[in-house]
Amino acid sequence: MSGKLRVVPIETPRVKHDHIEIEFTTGQCLRLNDPRRFGALLFTETNADEHKLLAMLGPEPLTDEFNADYLFERSRNKKQPIKTFIMDNHQVVGVGNIYANEALFKAGIHPKRAAGAISKVRYERLVKHIKETLAEAIRQGGTTLRDFTRVDGSPGYFAQKLQVYGRGGKMCMVCKKPLREIRLGQRSTVYCTQCQR
Repeated sequence: MSGKLRVVPIETPRVKHDHIEIEFTTGQCLRLNDPRRFGALLFTETNADEHKLLAMLGPEPLTDEFNADYLFERSRNKKQPIKTFIMDNHQVVGVGNIYANEALFKAGIHPKRAAGAISKVRYERLVKHIKETLAEAIRQGGTTLRDFTRVDGSPGYFAQKLQVYGRGGKMCMVCKKPLREIRLGQRSTVYCTQCQR
């Protein structure tokens, strides 16, 4: 979210919010700087997937395990809005607010539509766009909005590709209608009333 994991020379002075440091024999160290304290370092003697904090997590979105069949089955009888459903780490990990907005727009799905009311064909489109959106964001180095930077300190450039997130009230790039911004799951949600059903 807002923390940084950096590899730096051991002699690099620590700064405020450096909470974890692991020193290597190479003269480098791994540091976690996390002002909001969302990050954690977990030790386990068993398979990491069996750790109590990780065992209940959904699949990584860029794996074959995350597919339309999986998402369709998990969504049956769910009244939860699709946007909060795909942002739920118990369903799939790593689909954050920005990328959920973008993938739903590209898939033409209204963010408030009940997850259980979406057809398998539409889930196929959604999964495709989640994967494409995340892959493109990785290629662009992430989305720099405020304090995010890449490991080398440079900004991510995916923000320049955003079609809806952060554009509430502006014109849709497809149909030219004004984009609407609401709060959903306590998160900013931007969508097109014309393009997303």
